[in-house]
Amino acid sequence: MPPSDAEERAERESLGEMFKKLSTNLSTLIQQEIALAKAEVTQTAQRAQRSAKDAGKGAGMLAGAGVAGHFVLLFLSLALMWGLAELLNSLVWSSIIVAVLWAIIAAVLAAVGKKNLNEGKRELTEATQDPVHHTRETLTEIPDTVNPSKETP
Repeated sequence: MPPSDAEERAERESLGEMFKKLSTNLSTLIQQEIALAKAEVTQTAQRAQRSAKDAGKGAGMLAGAGVAGHFVLLFLSLALMWGLAELLNSLVWSSIIVAVLWAIIAAVLAAVGKKNLNEGKRELTEATQDPVHHTRETLTEIPDTVNPSKETP
């Protein structure tokens, strides 16, 4: 039975050379893992920063649109209230009808808004959950790399 590559190397190289290679390879591997971890964390932080910046801009625009829309709805509601008052001959009942309509609209908007906030929270949690998963995977392979019965490239 011919000797394996590892056995041939053991015959050619001294123990000191083998430990030197092991030390060099292990040092290189650790440096690469640290660099990978840094890159993954930086990438995740940049993605979260861009996401937060976009969300902030969007929130500001929506706030401005909300103020303008509020005035539009206020005057349309007043017009509807006065129009219903002409039909019903009662300003009180027309005011109550308009208020109930807006209560229904507010309830629907609140339910949809809560759903969207929960979805955004879930997506943000997923995006920032495990920023170093590649590093973790590679670190689990280190024991196999250091195993003397396996040949390393």
